[in-house]
Amino acid sequence: MNRAGTIFKFLRLSSSVLSTRLSTTRSLSTQVTHFSPFSLRSLSNQSHNTTTYRFNTHQKLYFSSKPHSIVELLSTNDWSAELENELESLSPSWTHETVIYVLKKLDKDPQKAWDFFNWVSERNGFRPSSLLYSLVLRIVISKDSMKKFWITIKKMKEQGFYIDEETYLTILGICKKEKMAPDAAALTHFYDRMIHENAKDNSVKDAVRVILERQWNKDVENKLLGMKTVLTDNFVIRVLKELRSYPVKALSFFNWVGRHEGYQHNSVTYNALVRVLGRDDSIREFWGAVDEMKKAGYEMDIDTYIKISRQFQKIKLMEDAVRLYEFMMDGQFKPSIQDCSVLLRSISASDNPDLDLVSRVAGRYEATGNSLSKSVYDGMHRSFTSAGKFDEAEQIVQAMRDAGYEPDNITYSQLVFGLCKAKRLEEACKVLDEMEAGGCIPDIMTWTILIQGHFAANQVDEGLLCLAKMTEKNTTPDADLLHVLVKGFLSQKRIDGAYTFFMEMVNEIGLVPWQATCKLVIENLLQVRKLEEAMDLLRLMKKHDYPPFPEPFDQYISKFGTVEDAVNFFKVLSMKEYPSSFAYLRILESFLKEGRYSEARDLLFRCPHHIRKDPKISKLFGSAKTGDNTV
Repeated sequence: MNRAGTIFKFLRLSSSVLSTRLSTTRSLSTQVTHFSPFSLRSLSNQSHNTTTYRFNTHQKLYFSSKPHSIVELLSTNDWSAELENELESLSPSWTHETVIYVLKKLDKDPQKAWDFFNWVSERNGFRPSSLLYSLVLRIVISKDSMKKFWITIKKMKEQGFYIDEETYLTILGICKKEKMAPDAAALTHFYDRMIHENAKDNSVKDAVRVILERQWNKDVENKLLGMKTVLTDNFVIRVLKELRSYPVKALSFFNWVGRHEGYQHNSVTYNALVRVLGRDDSIREFWGAVDEMKKAGYEMDIDTYIKISRQFQKIKLMEDAVRLYEFMMDGQFKPSIQDCSVLLRSISASDNPDLDLVSRVAGRYEATGNSLSKSVYDGMHRSFTSAGKFDEAEQIVQAMRDAGYEPDNITYSQLVFGLCKAKRLEEACKVLDEMEAGGCIPDIMTWTILIQGHFAANQVDEGLLCLAKMTEKNTTPDADLLHVLVKGFLSQKRIDGAYTFFMEMVNEIGLVPWQATCKLVIENLLQVRKLEEAMDLLRLMKKHDYPPFPEPFDQYISKFGTVEDAVNFFKVLSMKEYPSSFAYLRILESFLKEGRYSEARDLLFRCPHHIRKDPKISKLFGSAKTGDNTV
C-alpha cells in the first residue's frame, strides 16, 4: 500500500465523521488575495503611532565603513606580504572593537581568521584580551583546525589569560557533537588544571570575597586598597566575571577601579562590564554604562552586542533589544542582516507584537544605506500577521514584490499561521490554493501550520481533512507533523487513535519519529494502563538509538505492574544482555516505596547474580523491613 493509501486507511478508521465527509471535502480555494498599494504612512497610522519612514525599494546604495573595507579586503585576497602592507595602510593602529568585528566576519573561514589574528597580535600597541582569545577559540574549534586551537590555548596561558566557563562549555559541546572525544577530554583536563591554578591565585578570590561580604562602602574600598593588588585589565575582567550574578556590585567595583590612580578603563574592560550588566535587574545601570563608554570614546564590540542582544530577546526585553540595535547601527560596527532578521523574528514571537518596534528596526536598517532584504521583509510580515494586522501584512508583501521578491512558502506560511491564530481557519485554508495559483506549491511546513491551527482550535476532524488533502497532493508527513498530529489526538483524549496513527506512520510509511513524540505517547499510554503498547514504543526508541526512557515505567510497574512486567521491562531497556544495576535499583526502590515488599523480594531473586550482590542493592534490602522479617 502506498503512503497516501496508508494515511487514508487510518483516517477512515480514526473518526467516523470522515467516512461521510472525505468525498465532500469543501474546496480549499475560493479567491486570491489582492495586495493593495503599499503606503507606509497609512500602515504606520493603522498599526500604532509609529515613527514614519519610507522604503527605498528601487534604490540600492553601497555603504562602506572602515571595518567593512578591512573585511572585504581579507575575504577577497589570499594571505601575503602585499595583503599585510595593505592592511597596515588601511589601519596603522588596531582597536579591540575592530579586531573583534573582523574576526566575527571571518568566523566561517578559520584559516583567514587565524592568519589575521596572528598578524594583528604582533602589531605595536595592540594586546589581545581574554574576550578576544575566547572568540578565536570558538572560531578554530573544528576537526580541521585543532592544531590552531591548541596553539591558541598555549598562547593564552603564556600571556596570563584563562578560559572562562561559558567558553569552555561552548567548546566542549562542539567537541562532543563532532565526536572529538580525545580533544574533549584534553580540554576538560586543561580547564580543571586551570581552575586549580586559579584557586592558588588569591587576588581575584580575595577581592570577590571582600566585595560580597557587605554593601559597598568605604570599608570595602579600604580593604581592597589594602590588598595592594596590581590592577590589570585581566584582573578587572576576572573579578567582573565572578560578580556576574551581582551586577550592581560589579559596577561599584568597576567605578572604584576607574578612580584608582594609575589605572584607566579601556574598551576591553567596558565591554566586560556591559556584558555583566545586560540583565533585567540592572538595565538602568547597563544603559548608564553604555552612555559612559560612548562618552569615553569606546564602542561596544560586535561579539558583546550579539551576546547581550540575545539575552535581551531571551528575557523579553524587546524595547531594550531594539534600542541596543539602534545604538549599534549608529556606530561603525553594525550588526549583520542576520542579526536584524533574528531581532524581527523575536519581536513577532510575542503574543502581542509591538509593531512600533518592527518599524524602528526596519527603518534603522534602511536608514544606514541598506536596501531591505527578503529576510527583513519576512521579519516584518511575520510580526504583522502574528498581530492579526492582515491589511498591513498585505502591504508589506506588495512592497516586497516591488523590490523584486516574490512571496514564497515562508511568506504564505506566516500568513497561514496568523490566520489560524486569529481563528480564521477557512481563510487560512484558502491561502494554500492561492499559493498554487501563483505557482508556489505548499510544502510540509505550510501544511503542518494549517493542521496545527485546526487542532489548536479544537477542530481535530477538520485538521485530519487537511491531512487527507495534503496526501492527495503527494506531500509526505515528517516527524514535525507527526508530533502535531499526535498532540491533536491527545488533546481530545483519543489515546488509542494517537497510538494507532503513530504506529501506522512509523511501520508503514517508514517515518522516523522524534524522541519527544515517543515519550509523549508512552506517558499517555501508561496513564490508561497500556503497558504492552508503551513497551512497543520503548523498543522503537531503542531501535533508533534514542536514550532509554525508564522513569514512567518505574512508576507504573511499581504501582500496577507485576514481577513479570518488571523482568520484561529490563529485557527491553538495555542494548546489552542486562541493563545497569542502577536500572534494577530504581525498580526495586519503587516497589519498596509502594509497600510491595513481596514483589520486591521475588524480583530480587530473579535478578542476575551480579545484581543481587551489588552493594547498593544489598544495602537497600538490608534496611528494608517487611511485615514479618527483613527482605
